[in-house]
Amino acid sequence: MRTSTDRRRGYASGDARRERILHIATQEFAEHGYRGTSLARVAERAGLSQPGLLHHFRTKEQLLVAVLELRDQRDMERFFADEAAGGLDLLTALVRVVEHNSRTPELVRLFVVLTSEAVTADHPAQDWARARYERLRAWVADALRRAAGTGEVRPGLDADATAARIIALMDGLQTQWLLDPDAIDMPALFRAHIDELLASLRPRA
Repeated sequence: MRTSTDRRRGYASGDARRERILHIATQEFAEHGYRGTSLARVAERAGLSQPGLLHHFRTKEQLLVAVLELRDQRDMERFFADEAAGGLDLLTALVRVVEHNSRTPELVRLFVVLTSEAVTADHPAQDWARARYERLRAWVADALRRAAGTGEVRPGLDADATAARIIALMDGLQTQWLLDPDAIDMPALFRAHIDELLASLRPRA
């Protein structure tokens, strides 16, 4: 008969195994994309049989979604816990995200590869990518509107268009940086853009 201690140890072991699977799957998706990634290869690298892997993730699509959601969850916990109220502090938090990304090329490659693949109609990450961009644009635009409401930025700002441009710059810099990291200083370029944007948005004395 299993005791409660045995069950807790089993849960901890299962959580650790799941974390290892997600870590390996992140590497595989980043290197090979969704279609080029094999569940058999993920299982082999994790030291599991394929049925053992399927115990945790029943399909490759489910594994992909778990990897993408984990990345977003960790970014939210790491950078945005103190920015829940929005405003211009959110833009400063985005700068910290880019600085962190420059130290995690594997995760950046994962994002770039999968969002590029997701433009095809039958890709399993398409709904995730579309919803993510809609959520990000709305989130940044809402922060800008709140900043306008408190007088932090000048009136008449097109918050939706500004949010779309900020996100486009982040993603475009990621692609250029991955292709030529010696030529593209991603954090410095993004920080300079945000500094210039903030200077242009603030009300003139």
